[in-house]
Amino acid sequence: MSDPSNMSEEERMAAEWAAAAASDDPMAAAMAGEGEAGTTRVLNQDEIDSLLGFDNSKDGDGQSGIMALINSALVNYERLPMLEVVFDRLVRVMSTSLRNFTSDNVDVSIDSITSVRFGDYLNSIPLPAMLSVFKAEEWDNYGLMVIDSAMIYSIVDVLLGGRRGTAAMRIEGRPYTTIERNLVERMVHVVMADLSAAFDPLSPVTFRFDRLETNPRFAALTRPSNAAVLVRLRVDMEDRGGRLEIVLPYATLEPVRELLLQMFMGEKFGRDSIWETHLGSELLGTDIDITAVLAETAVSLNDVLNWKPGSRVMFNMKIDDMVHLRCGETNLFAGKMGQSGGHIAIKVEREAPAMRTQDEDDLG
Repeated sequence: MSDPSNMSEEERMAAEWAAAAASDDPMAAAMAGEGEAGTTRVLNQDEIDSLLGFDNSKDGDGQSGIMALINSALVNYERLPMLEVVFDRLVRVMSTSLRNFTSDNVDVSIDSITSVRFGDYLNSIPLPAMLSVFKAEEWDNYGLMVIDSAMIYSIVDVLLGGRRGTAAMRIEGRPYTTIERNLVERMVHVVMADLSAAFDPLSPVTFRFDRLETNPRFAALTRPSNAAVLVRLRVDMEDRGGRLEIVLPYATLEPVRELLLQMFMGEKFGRDSIWETHLGSELLGTDIDITAVLAETAVSLNDVLNWKPGSRVMFNMKIDDMVHLRCGETNLFAGKMGQSGGHIAIKVEREAPAMRTQDEDDLG
């Protein structure tokens, strides 16, 4: 046995590990290599659960630890500020449209706007529910609207004359009838028209109802791992109501992505109608200079330099040819030249065509 004081640091650490490996005590093995500092500590079960994200003591759907790191890369996407304005406008428009549709007091509110994986959302839809697939015509892609059972029975109860003050009767465990499907489809058409109106100030788009499904497996619009925007809407009709959820894959929003990334100013998407009206009225009262062009001809620079007093320039023009009126380089009108009140005047007869360049004239 060698003297520990004469051993090198590497030899001393190797001896400690060998002694720990030969020991049957697991705690001794865990504490091996601790050295003289004594800073190594064994984690208890609660700390291990918290590190792995299995801590059940936290409320809500928030994740922590390693699970949060894994999932954050999959569900965190770029924020679209203008999309919040679009759906805020949708809420206001829907409140009026559904009020007219149901003849009842309707209040629509936004619960949340989040990013989800499309496959995870389909697996989390509480059944029974109706899934309405719609197409964005101008964007050539699809979206999904999910109506939960509470909303379905509330709409059926309201449209068929159910009494106020009583909750809608829910009969679970059976497929939806044709009447229920038709009534929900009518409501979906109303919401689709409102969604199109909400996007109009940003980018005109027509959302067209495609089909109504009851099985999420038949409503797969994109790959399960693709990202989508989930908007949860709450519809309250006094003591009745339910939820509407609109899912728009990021691929559907790609044609207007640059517009949705813009920061907005006010609820009019940056437009000020008062300023536009004032500017238009002021422009109508602006003075401009109008030039009457009798004729034009192309002359080489060499001929111009050879001009002398008395030189003549020939124009290919007749007495009844049109005279063009211009503002700057823009042709405005064409008319005939004459006299009025002892002054030379031009009678406007038609709008002038776009001015052609000399190269175009040579080619023509």
